[in-house]
Amino acid sequence: MTWILFTLFAAFMQSWRNAFQSHLSGNVKTAGVTLARFLWASPIAALYLATLYFIEPIPSPNFSSLFITYIVGAATMQIVATALMVRLFKFNNYAVGAGLAKSEALVAALLGMLFFGTQLTLLGWIGVFVGGVGVFLLSTQGSFRQISLPTVILGISCGSAFALTSLWVREASIALGLPFPYGAAWVLLLVISLQTLILVSYLVVTDVNTLKALFARPKIVFLTSFTSCLGSIGWFSAMSLQAVPYVKTLGQVEIFFTMLISIMWLKQKVRIKDGFGLILVALAAILVMWG
Repeated sequence: MTWILFTLFAAFMQSWRNAFQSHLSGNVKTAGVTLARFLWASPIAALYLATLYFIEPIPSPNFSSLFITYIVGAATMQIVATALMVRLFKFNNYAVGAGLAKSEALVAALLGMLFFGTQLTLLGWIGVFVGGVGVFLLSTQGSFRQISLPTVILGISCGSAFALTSLWVREASIALGLPFPYGAAWVLLLVISLQTLILVSYLVVTDVNTLKALFARPKIVFLTSFTSCLGSIGWFSAMSLQAVPYVKTLGQVEIFFTMLISIMWLKQKVRIKDGFGLILVALAAILVMWG
């Protein structure tokens, strides 16, 4: 049951990372807030991997072309997913934005059905319907008749990008063929390092002022990177042990951490309808997995 502990830890850390990113998004552009997730994470990931090898050395891994493909795909898609998440913060309040991205679990289940032979029962399809109702509730602005289509599209796109990231991360860990948790640690270090290189290069060429804005806020940026890296250690480790849909289903407890942080730290109000929608999204993922 090690994967359960890693998943719960990851969900808790990700809730704080999202909160820090939401706070940062009020002063920094989307690309900068996305970079804040990775900027100081590489040294932490490298230290984690070095500690594992110090405790118990193992042979060096063999990076196959398939493994590299998974790494590049996961790194790129997670950048896209994080950028979409930051955009969600601007469409609605923090808790609702994070809740919309929780379509990730449902999308992962559907992709598993389409490409990995997973079959959905009637209970599973009911879960998909419940998830749609949850997204509908979250996307309405004060009235059920005022549906925000851009928010729905953005939320589902964000969840889909995160789902692809998770599926490719698991495939990369398996392709490496190392014992737990070394494979997950290597995948984490390589994915984060590539993401940092891509985003820093992009901002150096297109928007140096955003980089300056990040370095002008060292505390919040470090907290974002720190909680992000710890959360990723949890996610990557759990997904190397268990199938992605199961991990993401249990990870829905993040929604409740998110609501508590939103109310207690960010001082935001969550409407009853929004809270009900968040619960439906979590319930939908559970129904899909049970189905």
